[in-house]
Amino acid sequence: MTEELDPRLPVIVGVGQITIRPDRGQTSLEPADLMIEALRQAELDSGGTGLLAAADAVRTVSQLSWRYRNVAALVAEAIGAHPGELATSVMGGNLAGVMIARAAAEIQAGDAEVIVLCGGEATRSVSMAKAAGAKPEWTVQAEDTPSPTAIGDERPLANEVEAGRGVVMPVHIYPLFENALRARLGLTIDQHQQRLGTLWSAFAEVARNNPQAWIQSGFSPDEIATVSDDNRMISFPYTKRLCSNNQVDQGSGLIITSVAAAQAAGVPRDRWVFLHAGTEAVDHWNVSNRVDLCSSPALRLAGRDAFALAGITVDEIDHADLYSCFPAAVQIGAIELGLVDDPNANGNGWGGVGARLPLTVTGGMSFAGGPWNDYTSHGVATMVDVLRHDPGSIGLCTANGGYTTEHAVLVLSTAPPRRGAYGYSEPQAEVDALPRVELDDAWIGPVTIESATVAHERSGPTHALVAARTPNGNRTWCHSAEPAFMDAVATVDLIGRAASRSASGEIELA
Repeated sequence: MTEELDPRLPVIVGVGQITIRPDRGQTSLEPADLMIEALRQAELDSGGTGLLAAADAVRTVSQLSWRYRNVAALVAEAIGAHPGELATSVMGGNLAGVMIARAAAEIQAGDAEVIVLCGGEATRSVSMAKAAGAKPEWTVQAEDTPSPTAIGDERPLANEVEAGRGVVMPVHIYPLFENALRARLGLTIDQHQQRLGTLWSAFAEVARNNPQAWIQSGFSPDEIATVSDDNRMISFPYTKRLCSNNQVDQGSGLIITSVAAAQAAGVPRDRWVFLHAGTEAVDHWNVSNRVDLCSSPALRLAGRDAFALAGITVDEIDHADLYSCFPAAVQIGAIELGLVDDPNANGNGWGGVGARLPLTVTGGMSFAGGPWNDYTSHGVATMVDVLRHDPGSIGLCTANGGYTTEHAVLVLSTAPPRRGAYGYSEPQAEVDALPRVELDDAWIGPVTIESATVAHERSGPTHALVAARTPNGNRTWCHSAEPAFMDAVATVDLIGRAASRSASGEIELA
């Protein structure tokens, strides 16, 4: 019996990834060329013809390693497309996932037949050129080049008070989340450091077998969690190997079509990966206003809707790739999505976090590579290959922007959607209605420490950043450069301890 499918069902028919290692003698490509090559690979991967030229929209992920006035226009010209839309996302690691979710919704609605998405970064090449006192001779578009359509929210992630208190850099904020999570789980500092090493060592092992991964050597838990000459402390408890690695040259390309367009292009059925559901939601924008520092209601609700729209339960997920800028993002994601049977597990379950299945298919952003805003495209491209080799299985991919601020959730499979159509949801009203905490930057007096980290330079620790609560439950930000306090953050469990805050934000233990 022939399978009858809605001709508007969205399918990913082609994926391409490219990794260039200029430090190993490979010829560098500028970001636009990385995108173009990845899309050409994606068309070859599809087994079909004419897909790139038929694109109704060309959408690119924003680049940091090289700025273009309209990189989507360069890509469209190179692939022979004349799309009705040229678009580029603003900053945000969630936006590759958002663009995939929205592209599928447009195709399901009949508003498009073929949409191509791509991203590329050449950060390693730029860094090498800078170290040599040079600058790459890459494309500079004319000043009158029309701007692309912008996708995403360009609001500053930190408000004026947060910026003034140093609550800005992800490499400082995610450690605050991590230490808050440790307290929630009831782990000692040593137990938690072992947990992080075990989790990230499992990610490194996945990267070992990923041909596109930037680092394929693998690391033991101790090599990841222990400070050493080549693994310095960045911001407690994160060593260098626990942080995203943006020093990569990588590109990705995805071709999303309707079933009808895939058939017309001659794409073999075994290349199709159906998008079952796509959702997006944003947590309270400022970290200061969140009810705690180790949860994500937006991700929880986006996951709930994704599973419901796909007609599945979380227990039916066979493969997962959670956004992995830092371990806190992975652990919070696994808990919120229900992938963890026992959040308090220490040394049990996959990667030591109690998960019932691996949480990455790439190896994550520390090892597979973290090309700024474009990691999710690589995660989805890798997931497509995983699902093709495991027909009928179900895959889950997430995307995260900001400080676990903006989220997207995708459900995929080689089998068609159980409900007969792709489902899209944005449960933002529910998130916005949730309780929030007030920020009090004028507080002077007693506080309770909520979380803390110590930022490090190569020369050693520089300052402690502390989230604290006032007696009436408001949040206030504190700091200290006192050696004794900084040492205590990394050796004594300060969370929950009484302290006092001065008018300047200086904190002292009571």
